[in-house]
Amino acid sequence: MRGVVMHGPGDVRVEERDNPTIQEPTDAVIKIVAACVCGSDLWPYWGTDIPDQQLMGHEYVGIVEQIGDDVETVQPGDFVVGSFVISDNTCEICAAGYQSRCVNAIFVDGSIGAQAEYARIPYADGTLVATPGVPDDDMIPSLLAASDVLGTGWFAAHAAEVGPGKTVAVVGDGAVGLMGVLAAKEMGAEQIIAMSKYPARQELAREFGATHIIAERGDDGVAMIKELTDGLGAHSVIEAVGSQESMMQAIQSTRPGGHVGYVGVSHDVELPGGELFFGLVHLHGGPAPVRRFLPDLVQKIWDREIDPSKVFDQTMPLDQAADAYAAMDQREAIKVMLKP
Repeated sequence: MRGVVMHGPGDVRVEERDNPTIQEPTDAVIKIVAACVCGSDLWPYWGTDIPDQQLMGHEYVGIVEQIGDDVETVQPGDFVVGSFVISDNTCEICAAGYQSRCVNAIFVDGSIGAQAEYARIPYADGTLVATPGVPDDDMIPSLLAASDVLGTGWFAAHAAEVGPGKTVAVVGDGAVGLMGVLAAKEMGAEQIIAMSKYPARQELAREFGATHIIAERGDDGVAMIKELTDGLGAHSVIEAVGSQESMMQAIQSTRPGGHVGYVGVSHDVELPGGELFFGLVHLHGGPAPVRRFLPDLVQKIWDREIDPSKVFDQTMPLDQAADAYAAMDQREAIKVMLKP
């Protein structure tokens, strides 16, 4: 089969890989219908993380082709959405709702690689969620979003205690940040401030529910949030970048007693004790337990209550994966869907 391999920073190739097979009775093999490039895939692309023939891709939807003897919740022919982290969904950590830190967790990126024609999914019962039927083609991008960016944005909003009547600020205007805007809208936030300096992303943020746009960053961005909130700061802040600047902007934009939900993949973030002590804010986040939210999100998409599909602004064949990475690197695309 064909699959995407990153040999080094900026070196993305589509290569022939062995077809996956059932190795454990809890496995499923799926035919990938759609995958995509994630903003977090750009960290190794930039060389911030050093890839070495890394199997790429962790967002995927597909059709089950084979199952192991112990698999019970999905069958061959089912259309499925999978989390970006493999989980058994039975251990104590999973039972508490944190499947991304399952005792048997496996990150799909690097170990499985879903930017491919097929994938072996361990712990299929704990990782995959079947849709009520075979979806219409126009629904596939939304279901693909649920595999990571929608679920991650949803978790960020949940961790930030978003709710009716609250003011929410979203730091980061990539796909996850935009999904955080959508989640905040669905959770009833009264005021949603999207921090974005790119016109196309600003427009999409408004479509998803943003009531205000702030293009400024750093101290200037914080000052504008304070201005919109009577000097207090937002009740809830979603951090969806993972840099020192974005984390500090999130903390400083939160009112005392408020909540920060952080889901940007952390790179060299150091939190000053004084800011934390006197800021009096709650911090909760990390790799999103997407599997916790998948059944509900799949149903919302199936019932056409939400439509996150607009986060995909380009679609390319799998063979053009290198172009997809370049388009996102150069901010010519928010998120690129790949079709095997």
